[in-house]
Amino acid sequence: MNALDVTMHRPAVAGTSHGIARRAMDIILAAAAGMVLAPLMLLIAVALFVEGGWPVFFAQTRLGAGAKPFRMYKFRKFKTTADPFGLALTMNDDSRMTRVGRFLAATKLDELPQLWNVFTGDMAIVGPRPESLAFADCFRGGNEAVLQWKPGLLGPTQVLFRHEACFYPPSLDPLLFYREVLFPAKATIDLAYYPRRTIASDLVWIMRGFRAVFGVSLPPVASG
Repeated sequence: MNALDVTMHRPAVAGTSHGIARRAMDIILAAAAGMVLAPLMLLIAVALFVEGGWPVFFAQTRLGAGAKPFRMYKFRKFKTTADPFGLALTMNDDSRMTRVGRFLAATKLDELPQLWNVFTGDMAIVGPRPESLAFADCFRGGNEAVLQWKPGLLGPTQVLFRHEACFYPPSLDPLLFYREVLFPAKATIDLAYYPRRTIASDLVWIMRGFRAVFGVSLPPVASG
């Protein structure tokens, strides 16, 4: 999607105040997690480089608070030869993924570089999942209200849809299924939670998110 597309599809919505206390919590937690997880992130970067070379990071424009675009970072899951204009979703048996990428997708450890996005203020620790520009036009009919809040690394939809790649029926177009089923379901959950959120409830979702990544077994691998 080019700059003109962003202007055409970007919803008109104002962002809400994130709050000083919540921003302070974001900075403290992002800095602490970054230091604790630095050895793991270095190991992932080395594994990606050994398997497929540079780059080890993936950057993509996403919609932030107030529908303002920002660059979101991940560890690269796909082969360096993958088409950058391919399917805008990651499927469970996606042939574009590397072996390390499959592990990262299953564990969600590919999201760790977003601690930098949290530290710089584009994202929060807890917030709605930032959507790619490919689905910017889905924010309509009331769903654009999700863009009031700063997007987050963790939150209700991130935990409940942790194994999203397993949800797609093999007989349906994944883009259509995401637009008509998964996206509205996520928006409904976000709009039920964030207008009533508290710092205490955010802390609960942080703990649930940590448990979802580090405390449960991996999902079964779907057959090809």
